[in-house]
Amino acid sequence: MGEFSIWHWLVIAFIALLFFGPSRVEGLGKSLGRAIRGFKDGMNEMEADAKPVNDPDKQIKNTESSSSQGQTQSNKEKQNS
Repeated sequence: MGEFSIWHWLVIAFIALLFFGPSRVEGLGKSLGRAIRGFKDGMNEMEADAKPVNDPDKQIKNTESSSSQGQTQSNKEKQNS
């Protein structure tokens, strides 16, 4: 109870078609489609404009690896001298 089956939606669509007429229902469908497309485009723009958040763990790992590389290079220079 309270759930709509496909038959309920078909009856509602038929009544809307009778009440508004085919041209008006088509116009409503086009308007709804444009609104949904505009919403999706806006969401995609927001996602594209959003800046990625830097992961602090990756920054720490990169800093540690670069400092350890610097230490190994200085150790090699000392051994070569």
